[in-house]
Parts: sequence; C-alpha cells; structure tokens
Amino acid sequence: MSLDISEIVPYNFSVVEPRWQEFWEKNQSFRSIFDSSRPKCYVLEMFMYPSGKVHIGHVRNYTIGDIIARFKRACGYAVLHPVGWDAFGLPAENAALKSKSHPKEWTYKNIEVMRKQIKSLGFSYDWTRDFATCDPKYYEFQQKLFLAMYQKGLIYRKNSEVNWDPIDNCVLANEQVVDGRGWRSGAIVERRMLSQWFIKITDYAEELLAELNNLDGWPEKVRTMQENWIGKSEGCSIKFRINDEAHITVFTTRPETIFGATFLAISPDHPLAQELASSDEKIKKFIDDHRKGSVSTEFMEKQEKFGLATGIFVHHPFLDKKLPVFIANFVLMDYGTGAIFATPAHDERDYEFAVKYNLPILDVIRPDEDASDKRLPYVGSGVVINSDFLNGLSISIARKVAIDKLCAIGVGERKKFYKLRDWGVSRQRYWGCPIPMIHCEKCGIVPLKNEDLPVLLPDDVTFDRPGNPLEHHASWKRVKCPCCGGSATRETDTLDTFVDSSWYFLRFCVNDPKNSDLLSFDDIQQWMPVDQYIGGVEHAILHLLYARFFTKALADCGFIKIREPFKNLFTQGMVCSVTYQKKNGEWLSPSEVVRNQGGIWEVAATGERVLVGRVEKMSKSKKNVVDPDTIIKDYGTDALRLFVVSDTPAEKDFPWSYEGLEGCWRFNNRLWRLFVFAQSRGVCAAECAREINLESLKSNVRDVYKAFHLTIKNVTYSLDERGMNRAVAYVRDCVNSLYSCLDDIEKNKPVFSVIIRDLIKLLSPMVPHICEEVWNRLGFENLVSDHPWPSYDEKFLQKSSITLPVQVNGKLRGIVEVSIDDPDNVVFQKALMVDNVKNVIGSAKIKKQIFVKGKIINFVV
Repeated sequence: MSLDISEIVPYNFSVVEPRWQEFWEKNQSFRSIFDSSRPKCYVLEMFMYPSGKVHIGHVRNYTIGDIIARFKRACGYAVLHPVGWDAFGLPAENAALKSKSHPKEWTYKNIEVMRKQIKSLGFSYDWTRDFATCDPKYYEFQQKLFLAMYQKGLIYRKNSEVNWDPIDNCVLANEQVVDGRGWRSGAIVERRMLSQWFIKITDYAEELLAELNNLDGWPEKVRTMQENWIGKSEGCSIKFRINDEAHITVFTTRPETIFGATFLAISPDHPLAQELASSDEKIKKFIDDHRKGSVSTEFMEKQEKFGLATGIFVHHPFLDKKLPVFIANFVLMDYGTGAIFATPAHDERDYEFAVKYNLPILDVIRPDEDASDKRLPYVGSGVVINSDFLNGLSISIARKVAIDKLCAIGVGERKKFYKLRDWGVSRQRYWGCPIPMIHCEKCGIVPLKNEDLPVLLPDDVTFDRPGNPLEHHASWKRVKCPCCGGSATRETDTLDTFVDSSWYFLRFCVNDPKNSDLLSFDDIQQWMPVDQYIGGVEHAILHLLYARFFTKALADCGFIKIREPFKNLFTQGMVCSVTYQKKNGEWLSPSEVVRNQGGIWEVAATGERVLVGRVEKMSKSKKNVVDPDTIIKDYGTDALRLFVVSDTPAEKDFPWSYEGLEGCWRFNNRLWRLFVFAQSRGVCAAECAREINLESLKSNVRDVYKAFHLTIKNVTYSLDERGMNRAVAYVRDCVNSLYSCLDDIEKNKPVFSVIIRDLIKLLSPMVPHICEEVWNRLGFENLVSDHPWPSYDEKFLQKSSITLPVQVNGKLRGIVEVSIDDPDNVVFQKALMVDNVKNVIGSAKIKKQIFVKGKIINFVV
C-alpha cells in the first residue's frame, strides 16, 4: 500500500546519524590514497587547539572544509582531508595550575572529548593521520628541523628586549599584549632584556613579499595585511656627527624632510643611552621607569611620549646648526638603528614629543591644494619648501635627490628596510617543544645530534613556584656535554607554539605521520601544496606568514621542493549572536528567548519583553554561547551542518538564530518525506537504468527534468566557487518543484529515479547522513561519494527565463524565476512576490532596490 506523504514518520536523526558515523569509521571510508591517474585535492582546515570543547565557530569552519572535501571526492579527485591538534601552549599550564592536574593529562583528556565531538559532526576526515603536536614523535622531528635550520645558519641566539608578563612569568608576543597588559593575566607588561633564540625570517623578507603577487587564490585583504606587516621601505642611513670621533647613525624613509629636523631621539636600549646610564643616575632612573608596557610599535605609538635630554648635540649634515639628542620611550632599538631624526611638522609622534618639550617645529612641506587636512603634523603629499636645494621638488623626487646628496658628501648610504623582525621563538614555559641545545661552560652553545633526539619533556614537574618548571628540574637539566664530556645544562626554553603549526601540513602528507624518522619527500611532493586552506582572517599575519617562511626554509634545507604551502585560502566569517537583555540588565542566552506572533522578542518561560542588543561575537560573559552537543541532540548533525552554511556567504560573519536552525531541521524532514514517498512510488536504483523518452513525458514533468539540469549546473558552480549558501538555495528551489509534481512520480519512475539519485548526490556534501541512508534504502551500491558527481546536458539549459537569488539586506531570502527580457520593474515585482521575501520585509520601507542582471536581486530595507 502506498504512503500518503503526510503519514511519513519524521527523519530519526538520533538513529541514522550515529549508524553512518560508525560505518565510516569502521570502514575507513575517507582514508586518503594518492592516485596519480586522478587529480589531487588537499583540503585542510586550520589546526584545532584542544581547549576541551568544540564551539560553533569550529563547526562552521570544519563544515565548510568538509563540504569542499566531499564535493571534490565526488568529482573524481584523490582527496587528502586530515585532522589534528595544536596541543602545546600556555593555556594547558594555566589549566594545570587551576585544576592541579598535569598539562599532558589535561591536553590528552581534552583531545579525547573533542575527538568524540568532531566525529559526531560526520566530517570526512582521514583519522589514520590524526596526531597532536605534543606527541613525542611529532616534536622529535620538529627538533630535527630546528637543528637543520641551525646548521643552515637560520637560527641564532642574542639578547633582546621582550614583553615580560610578571604573573605568567613568560615572554609575550606583541600581539599578546593588550593596552600594555598581558592578554591572559592582565598584568602590566614589563620590558626585559633576555637571551632568546631567533629564526632569521628577515632573510626571506623579499621573497615573502614578492611571492604574494602569485597567490591569486588568496583574499586580497590577507595579502595586503602580510604586505604591510613585512613593510618594505626604501630610504637611507645617515651619520649625524657628534665630534670628529663619534657619530649617531639614523635610518630614515623620509630623508626629504631633513631640513625640518629639530632633534634626534634614541632608544633607552641604544648603546649610547646605556653608556650614559652607567655614569648618570638620572638617565638610569629614566630608562628603568620606562620599561613598562609592550615593545610593539603599535603600543609605542599610543603611549604617552616621554624623553630626557642627554646634553649631547649632533651636527646637521647640511646646515650650520646642532640638534639636541634625547632618550625617548617611543623609539625601539629593534627598529632601524634605534635612533631617529625627528621632524615634528611631518610626523605625529615627533609632533607630540616636540609640543610636550617645547621644541622647534619647522614646516618643510607645502600640502597639495586639494588636501583635506593641511594642519600640522602634515603627512600627506605636496611640495618641499624651506629646504635649500630641495625647494620646489615633489616629495618622491626630493627623496631621491636628498639620498644622492647625502651619499655624495659621505654621510649617507642608500638602504632597503623591512618592518619585519626576526622571529623570537623562545618561551619560558614547560608545555612546549624542548629546544635541542646544550650550554657548556667550556664549549659554549652545543647543538645535539639527531641520534641524541628526542629531548623529551619530563613528566615529574610541579607548578608550585613561579617561572618555568624546567628551569627548576635539576635532574632533567643537568647533562654531559656531547663534545667535551664535561658538565653542561639543557636549554630550558621551549619553542613558540607557532613553530608547531608552521609545518604540520607537511606532516599530514606522510602516510605514517606518527613515524619520527622521516618526512617523506615523495609523499609531500604528491600532496603539496594544500589546494584549499580554510580558517579565520585573524591568522592572516602570524600563522600564515610563519607557515610560508617555514616552507621556504625547509626547501632550502633540502626537505621539500615546494616554496609556497597554500594554493588557495578561504577565510570564513565568525559566528555571531544577537544579544538579549531584560529591563534589569540581566543577559539571556538565545535559547531562553522567542519571538511571538507580533514579532516581539520575549522570555520563553514568562512572556516578559526583552531588549534586542547588537549582533556580536559569541562570549560566555554575554551568555550567548551555543553548545553544539545540545544542538546535535535536539536537531541532529545534518540540520546543524546545513544551517551554518545556508543563509550567509561563508566568508561573511554569520548571525546565529534558532529560527534558522529550526528551518533547516524542517527542510531535512521535508527531504526525508520526499525521498521516502518517492521510494513508496517505485523510485529505486534499478529504475535509473531504464531509458527516458522525453517526448513521451507530460510537459510539466519534462520541464522539471530540464530544470533539474540547471540545478546541477548551479549547485556545481556554486560549490566550486565556495558559494555554499547559493548551493543550498538552488537545492531548496529544486525540492519545492518536486513537491509540485508528487502525483506524477509513480507513472514516471525512471525520470524521477534519476532526479532523486542526482539530488542525493548534490546534497551529500552538506547533509551526508540523510543522503547515505536514503541512498542505501533505494538500493544504490557503495557510498554516495563513491559515485561520480552528476553531470548536466547543455541542450536542456537553453531557456528564456533565469533563476535569480533574492537578498534582503544582503542576506539570501529566496529565489525567483524571471524572463530574460523582463524590465527591471517587473523583476522587482516578481521578487517581492516570493513568500519568504514578503515575510522578511513585512511593513518595512524599501530604501533601495538593486538588480545585477543575470546574477542577483537585493532589497535594502
């Protein structure tokens, strides 16, 4: 007896989804096998930190990657889609202190919890390649890479001023200092001189910059951010003479302003400042007092400017006058030469300092006539004035002439300069990769040999005293020098965790990534570069720049051939939440709030009206964090996967909404009823083999079949372009059209069997569990992804009409079919008749109507 579609039992995700996850894992369905007869596709989401809980941001990031991996696999690619854990770092030590557990125990316990969560999301990972950076086999090979780079001359040790957190007792990167305080402890950061290990990333500054032009698959925004971080500039060094025997060397990118110079400023750590401090208590006190705060350029620019006159004067290279020399807290020793000549009229920091200390301000640039702001300090374009032989020249020409003149009189030298600094990789903490070096009183710094590796972290450490536990672990620290056999000590600093994530993508390529003895050249050549890398734009500078550098350095060390790791980069938007408050200011979680029929937001339990705040990043303090485990339990994995890619373009920030989630859950049930109903009417794998005679079909069935070819094309192109939300919209429209001809299925089983078969294929990257279940029920062999992606026939695409996505305020709200010849006003009228578009706009005033012919309609309300 045939079922009525309304009688079909809802999709039981709680049974179906675990069953297929178990099947995939048991059969290693997504194990990566390189096949030279097929194109390869290496899909990788950025490394996950095992914080203990998967959040919705993870879900969106990894769902995007999984859709790409499943799509490429179905398109015939040999796919590598691995997963692992960026497991070292300070949070584990902090957690150990708080919970009185060991970082190792805390980390591996979290990995187990999160691994289970990730598997419940149905991602098509090759779990045989799973590893954590705290696995001894992984960091043993990292130690080998460190030694190889050291032998290549790419790693050195020197004293350097660093950001020191007095609470966490460790060095902080500039990016970890927020408003002068440690990002975790909140303590006021101090500046300290410490002996640190550095990697010579500056040796690769020019290549890192030049190769950005070849990264066509990267967002322009990310390339620009890296270009600015590398910060190439051309200028010159200038020797300002103190007397016949001494001078101060300054590097400048603005030599054309030399006639506006009114003083010199040197860093508190400049050799001259240190020399003066040794015999002048006032200078020593000034230097000590200004060691608070970050060493970053950004912090220096924001902080209040302080200086101290040294009593020393230097000769101006072109004028018969002397300039006073100050020690200033805004000058960094690691930037240029640690000394600047100051032109207050044309530099904001110099201007602030000159005003504070009543120093002369000499204007040497006349602004362009069309300059919007001509006030001092003026930093725009213009013509040089009050500058002797430079008068009347444009800034660019004056710059060249000034450099030529400085070089000609023997006090200048043309130079290129990069803002990029060498990478300080020393961290004064336990939970990191040990640095494989020995300190011997007789032999100095001694690198270990590969046969002496790994240097393992000791398990018997305690965190009951400040500082690095390794520093206090005498039995681990004391060793014999491998050169002289005398008493020596291990290096107790560990490596910055950015090192761990700068080469992990290479390790995934190795068929046995848990083997520390090899970094298989052949395996890497087969899979690299990563074809699609996915992650947040917040990693645009540090991680991505370090990974690019590491790839180039390892190529020069002979480990690999490639020089760029990531062919295409996709930066997904954040998952945000609308915030809600009661009138008393109490924050509510999204699950506590509903919208009533009148469109008013209220507390679900009491009906009390609430205030709708702004869309913002999810955070525990705002009580707007969503737990994926709860969502999966209540709605199922497929509904969650579908929702995080359905409405908003994947590269845009995504506002969380339970209404949207419920809509996806309802759509999955709509799909389920369609598939089960079609099966009850005879749709099955066997019917796909029958010949289809289009001419004998009813016109509406023929139109549905032809339209489905357009759906295949649109979904294929959308997924190829990472337009997941567009792909979902096209599939929804297709499902709606199939519901309009349910009565025709039984008499046209071959046609609808083919349509259902290919519809399952189109949907499988997004909602794989329900697709595998139906695929199996209809009698198809193997997995959906084992079968080729659907193809379309161009002859069915010749239409007089076109289907367009309709947006409201940039968010997809529906699809409308319009005639190619329809005038704009008719197109807008038809778009406004789409039910969901009408519902969303409601009584709101339409401010603007946008129609990009052949592409999209957007209403701004």
